[in-house]
Amino acid sequence: MASPVSVINSNALDAHIPTTPRESLKMELLADVSLLAGEDRIIDKEVIYVCPFNGAVKGKVLITNYRLYFRSSDTDATVTLDVPLGAISRVEKMGGASSRGENSYGLDITCKDMRNLRFALKQEGHSRRDIFDLLSRYAFPLSSGLPLFAFVTQEKYAESGWSVYKALEEFRRQGLPNNKWRISFANANYDLCDTYPTVLVVPFQSQEEDLKRVSAFRSRGRIPVLSWIHRENKAVITRCSQPLVGMSGKRNKDDERYLDQIREANDTTKLTIFDARPSVNAVANKATGGGYEGDEYQNAELIFLDIQNIHVMRESLKKLKDIVYPNVEESHWLSSLESTHWLEHVKLVLSGAIQVADRVSSGKSVVVHCSDGWDRTAQLTSLAMLMLDCHYRTLRGFQVLIEKEWISFGHKFASRIGHGDKNHADQDRSPIFVQFIDCVWQMTRQFPTAFEFNEHLLLTILDHLYSCRFGTFLYNCESVRDQHEVKSRTVSLWSLVNSKTDIYLNPFYTPESGRVLYPVASMRHLELWVTYYIRWNPRIRHQQSPVEQRYKELLALRDECLKKLEQLQLSDSSSPSEQLTHLHTPF
Repeated sequence: MASPVSVINSNALDAHIPTTPRESLKMELLADVSLLAGEDRIIDKEVIYVCPFNGAVKGKVLITNYRLYFRSSDTDATVTLDVPLGAISRVEKMGGASSRGENSYGLDITCKDMRNLRFALKQEGHSRRDIFDLLSRYAFPLSSGLPLFAFVTQEKYAESGWSVYKALEEFRRQGLPNNKWRISFANANYDLCDTYPTVLVVPFQSQEEDLKRVSAFRSRGRIPVLSWIHRENKAVITRCSQPLVGMSGKRNKDDERYLDQIREANDTTKLTIFDARPSVNAVANKATGGGYEGDEYQNAELIFLDIQNIHVMRESLKKLKDIVYPNVEESHWLSSLESTHWLEHVKLVLSGAIQVADRVSSGKSVVVHCSDGWDRTAQLTSLAMLMLDCHYRTLRGFQVLIEKEWISFGHKFASRIGHGDKNHADQDRSPIFVQFIDCVWQMTRQFPTAFEFNEHLLLTILDHLYSCRFGTFLYNCESVRDQHEVKSRTVSLWSLVNSKTDIYLNPFYTPESGRVLYPVASMRHLELWVTYYIRWNPRIRHQQSPVEQRYKELLALRDECLKKLEQLQLSDSSSPSEQLTHLHTPF
């Protein structure tokens, strides 16, 4: 967290590789700024940073092809900003040639990570034209015909993060294939569904022709496929999109039989279909050819989870930003927070995932879908899997969960985040993945010993959701990533994370196999994630708890004692008469 006189992006924690500045640029104040391999200086300029916390601050701003970096010239109280250009949503000119107010001429920058920046420039000639044009060009490279920074960076890591998730290995870990479920490569060339991965798990009884007929009756061809299977009771979580019922109430016998095959795989009496939408929305979707499973699906029950759509979530987060940045509304805080409905939405997502996990834990197979099966569906399946399977609560397992349920199954990251795109008003943008990470954070608060990873990992993931430094979250689906050769031309975020795992580990973690986590999804138990949503306010400081600090000290002391013990055993091993017995430390 930043000190009272600084605002620092968490990316500053990452290792930077120094490069030689271009001779043509005067870099006195910013000459020592460390850059990433492949990062180039573009322009620097004297500006006034209109800080919402400390007032007007004179200094210099540096624009590279990856970041905006500002440092104040006041040596007594240094203010720095380190903002990846990918986090910028909008750049606007502030004031005009005739503006007379103090610091009224310059640039307004809206960011995707819950903050805004304002820089004032001298009103002489066209002093802001060059920086406005260059900032717009490199902040929105796809709109300017330039590559995203992930394709330019030359960072190297010992381990490739692209090897973290392999579909066949993950299904084998779950005990698949078996005599009820088989691996299908019907989508090997993305012919069955262009937004699904190439490796799918489907009912053993189904034929490849069945899959094609079912695909024709599901929105975007996203058929029901297995995400997770319970090792003991064999109940499954399957995911898909809505059926194309339409206003005329169309039926598809193949789709009905296919869902019955899912039910029969573990002899579930009734297959539970969780529709993430409010029922009124599902009915309304019939007008556009969509809909939901009706009474014709025998041996199935339909439950609506009342989770709102991407547009409602986008507006909710906007309202939250309004009350936390730049100033926190103290006098009416609780009513202001309630009016955003953000925690209410988090509650509904968590509540839905709990219902999914509970059904599966009790031996009943489920189908989960929303409209297209790539937003609310991903939230529900991944959170339910996190509750059911302790593997996904490990550092590596959580990476697998994100790669599997979000990236490979086609959450539309490019559309929802708008990487490199200047169209800030695009109605497809929505904080669905941010909301998922918020739900995970809520679970870590309620079960502080159940997760191997800590809050810093969640913050790092969200920072690089926007940064465009890594290829992990780029594009909408696997087929498009293949076209752009993302795995061979970019670096994975997990390369960074796994290169220094110690800073992402939870010291309280206690491995427990087989334990199902059921968080309390009530407004009384949910909290606003202050260290994410209000982290740019230097007056809101995140302080490590004394218990956590003391525990880390004890772990360090334990490691030191064990090291000394090993040294003593080695030094005395040559003397048989003075052998040391193996000691157990009490920590």
